[in-house]
Amino acid sequence: MTGLAWHGRASVAACLAWFALSQAHATGCLFAAQGEGRVTAVIDARSFRLGDNSEIRLAGIEPVNADRAKDTSALAAIVSGHDVTLHGEEDTPDRYGRQTAFAFVAGSEISVQTELLRRGEALFAADIADKECAGTLAAAEAEARQAKIGIWSTPAAIKNTESPGDILAGIGRFTVVEGRVLSVRQAGSVTYLNFGRNWTQDFAATISRRMIPAFETAGLSPKSLENKRIRVRGFVASRGGTRIEVLRVGQIEVLGGK
Repeated sequence: MTGLAWHGRASVAACLAWFALSQAHATGCLFAAQGEGRVTAVIDARSFRLGDNSEIRLAGIEPVNADRAKDTSALAAIVSGHDVTLHGEEDTPDRYGRQTAFAFVAGSEISVQTELLRRGEALFAADIADKECAGTLAAAEAEARQAKIGIWSTPAAIKNTESPGDILAGIGRFTVVEGRVLSVRQAGSVTYLNFGRNWTQDFAATISRRMIPAFETAGLSPKSLENKRIRVRGFVASRGGTRIEVLRVGQIEVLGGK
C-alpha cells in the first residue's frame, strides 16, 4: 500500500470514528422540551440566565473544582448570546428557583453539557437515571480524559487513594478518586469499600444496604470489587475517615489493569 493510499484510508477511518462519536453524543439526553430562550448572562460554570430572567442550571455535570466553579469562561464560550432549547424529565424549579435542564444551542444536536465534558471543562455527575443519557455524558468525559485536555491535562485531576490527605483536602467538593479496593466490609446497614487498613485515616467508599440490589443487578456486587482497581466519584465527606457515599451505580467504574 502506498503512503498516500494509507493516509487516505487513515483519514477516512478518522472521519468515520469522529462521525460515530458525534452521533453517539447526539443520541442522549434529548428529553421532552421544557422551553427555550436567549442566553443573556452566564452566572457560573454551569448556570446561565435567559431573557425572561429565568435561571437555568445544567443537569448531569459538576464543576471541575472549587476554584473554577465560578469561572464562566468555558460555558460563556458555548452559550453567550445564543438561543437555546431546554430539555428534561421535569421542569420543577429547585429550592433556589432554578430550572435544571439539558441545554442545546440552536442548530446543535449535542447538549451543552456534552460539549463541556468533551472540552474537559466539567465532570460527569453520575446522577442521571436514564442509561442512554448517562452513557453519552460518561463517553464525553472519557474522550477528554483520553485526550488529556482541560482538567485532564494534569494527573492531579484524579485523586489517588494512596494519598488520602489529598482527597480530604477536597471535603465537601465533587471529586474523582482512583485506587485498589483492599477489603469490603459491612457494618450495620453500610458496606465499606476500604482502600487502606486504617479506617480513621484512609479513604473508603460507602454503600447503603438499600443500594445493594441495584449493584447486584448491574453485576457489581460490592464483594466482587475486592482487589479491583476502581474509579469513584462523588462528594467527599469526613465521618470517622475520608468518605464518598455511593448513591448510584454510575458513581463506580471498574478499571482494567492490575
